[in-house]
Amino acid sequence: MSLEMKSECQGCAAPLGWQDEALICSYECSWCRPCADGDGMTCRNCGGELVPRPRRETRPS
Repeated sequence: MSLEMKSECQGCAAPLGWQDEALICSYECSWCRPCADGDGMTCRNCGGELVPRPRRETRPS
């Protein structure tokens, strides 16, 4: 099973490309760095820790 790579920040709707920095929680909620920092690196949806999302070389087929 692979990660669901969401294409926008769930806080501000900023685009999150496959190579862009993004942060995720264990439920794969996705956040841009400014939103994550503003929330103390805690997911607004579940309260979980936000960690760097891995980057992909290309979009999966």
